[in-house]
Amino acid sequence: MYPIPRCAYPIPNSLPPVSPLPSQGFNMAPATRLCLLPLRPVALAARGSSTRFTTAAAARSIHANPAQPAKVVPVYGTGPPPEPPQPSAEFADEVRNERLARRKRQAEMLRQAGDIKAMRKEHQQQQQHQQDHGVGATKPAGVLKRRFWKDVHVKEVDGSLEIHLDARPLRHPTTKTIIRLPPTKPHLAHAIALEWDNLTSAQQATKQHLIPLTSLTCRALDIAASDLPPTDTTLRTEITTSLLRYLDTDSLLCLAPPPTNPAGEPDGPTLREKQDQAYQSTVSFLTTHVWPGQQIVPVLDGASLLPRSQAPGTREVVQGWIMSLSPFELAGLERATLAGKSLVAAARLVVEWSEEGGQAQASAAAAVKAAAAEGRERFGVEEAARAVSLEVEWQTTKWGEVEDTHDVEKEDLRRQLGSAVLLVSGTGTASSKSG
Repeated sequence: MYPIPRCAYPIPNSLPPVSPLPSQGFNMAPATRLCLLPLRPVALAARGSSTRFTTAAAARSIHANPAQPAKVVPVYGTGPPPEPPQPSAEFADEVRNERLARRKRQAEMLRQAGDIKAMRKEHQQQQQHQQDHGVGATKPAGVLKRRFWKDVHVKEVDGSLEIHLDARPLRHPTTKTIIRLPPTKPHLAHAIALEWDNLTSAQQATKQHLIPLTSLTCRALDIAASDLPPTDTTLRTEITTSLLRYLDTDSLLCLAPPPTNPAGEPDGPTLREKQDQAYQSTVSFLTTHVWPGQQIVPVLDGASLLPRSQAPGTREVVQGWIMSLSPFELAGLERATLAGKSLVAAARLVVEWSEEGGQAQASAAAAVKAAAAEGRERFGVEEAARAVSLEVEWQTTKWGEVEDTHDVEKEDLRRQLGSAVLLVSGTGTASSKSG
């Protein structure tokens, strides 16, 4: 151990003498004992002495720089914060195009995933059907990815119109029977052929929304098959029962209350006046040509909350008329009623366009001549769509149209009503009710 310099720790003169340490039990060299002498003040402090002393090491500062207070920058800005920086037009276009491309890729991936899932499910169903019936293996589901036909054309075979995929006739998806149409419906046959010509794969043929006319025609053929002997009117009865429910809540028979302040209404007819005009025109036609002697009254009028029923006997007359329709007319009536939520408007549409007359006193041709003689337009798809959606058009004109909602529903309504007209119409009077 090196001795500590004595000058670093000066010993005050006023300190009492310290007795030397006993040498018994210690074998230290004299130099070692001398180095402990400067530690006397420390020993005295440990003994509780009140004498104070100052050393040079205790008074030394950590650094020599003087302490300075912190400078706080004052706030000069007032008002709301500035707007965030906006990208340039070129960069915004690139971001938008990249976002659209990413969404297209995601939509394509979802579509492919849905197709693969549907094909796997169909393949499993085919395997299960083969196991249940002991049928040999067929083509894998991957074959449905491609289209197995090149051309689609309409042929007349044995007095009926058939749609052929190359040399294969189009068949019913459930019963596997060949779809045969009356020769008086060439427009319907060519429309079905156009549906199948627009398909790009056999997998799309399993989706009914891609072949709506084919599905509607198969519905009419199912009704016709249920009418064959042995007669089973279960399907016809179910359709009639479901359609009669719309007579109690018909969209054409629910009238808005008259305006409380006519002076505050905009120029032109009010909603109530438009509804009255559509109601009177349609009901007068039906009570004259279809249901003579009957009275169809509004089910909701004014401030009433609960719909009222029709007069006794009216429902029975309407039910008998529906039961007497041909299969194509009944399928068209069902489609038009479900689309417009109005049995009254659907009945007039079917009667005026059906080549079989719709069980009316005057045929469709006579109805056209009567309309021309009276100077009125024929009740077509556009007239029927406006009649069943008067309130929706009134509200959208007043409050605005919701994009991708009202415009899509408007076009879809006309598409479904047009399919019903195409189903029941033809080139002339059909020779058979069964089609």
